Amino acid sequence: MAESGKLLADVFGYLDRLNLIGMSTMQVNDLVDGLIVNELKSRPASKGQYGYAYALNASRNHVVCHGVPSAAEILQSGDIVNFDITLEKNGYIADSSKTYLVGEVSPLAQRLVDVTYEAMWKGIRAVRPGATLGDVGHAIERHARRNGYSVVREYCGHGIGREMHEDPQVLHWGKPRTGLTLREGMVFTIEPMLNQGRAAVATEDDGWTVVTRDGKLSAQFEHTVAVTRNGVRVLTLRPGETLNRH
Repeated sequence: MAESGKLLADVFGYLDRLNLIGMSTMQVNDLVDGLIVNELKSRPASKGQYGYAYALNASRNHVVCHGVPSAAEILQSGDIVNFDITLEKNGYIADSSKTYLVGEVSPLAQRLVDVTYEAMWKGIRAVRPGATLGDVGHAIERHARRNGYSVVREYCGHGIGREMHEDPQVLHWGKPRTGLTLREGMVFTIEPMLNQGRAAVATEDDGWTVVTRDGKLSAQFEHTVAVTRNGVRVLTLRPGETLNRH
């Protein structure tokens, strides 16, 4: 799991260096696909999963999650876009996502992205043996609500390992000291989606793309984490990130 996570972090390091302005989301998909297969000798785990055909989800602006890459969708300055990527190496899967700021974005968009990132880290820091999934969800939801944002409830984190989606479900809201008790060796994702407006979402006709019902912006971040003897290890930790900084 750690090997897969490190390789996936390298993919995001590659994306960090791209100038996304003027690129199509399909171009980004194709670059990521080639990097994972040809350079990292790994497999884009989302390809073929549930009939999905691509190496990533590209969720732009009011798209909450599961956005399908398209040659016609051109990224422009002012956009925010989440790239959600899974990678399998030697039979083990890691899952991570990051919301990118394309060019110069509005202060409101910047704040949403910043708070969503902070909310993910609030959840990660709640992970330790003896804590509960309710503690994790509560930490995320409290930070979101304090900053005026809603938490999408239809989608959640999940256990992960040899399969992309395993038990348990990791909700991004909850009550402290409720839910499954965490123990050393558990591995799962934490991936909150925060909306500027209401939490309500809808799925478009393609059967994949999930959007905010009110058309307002949504942002998401995700890491794959492992419960350790003394706390938590972020298996998909990206360049420049440390657990204690956030």
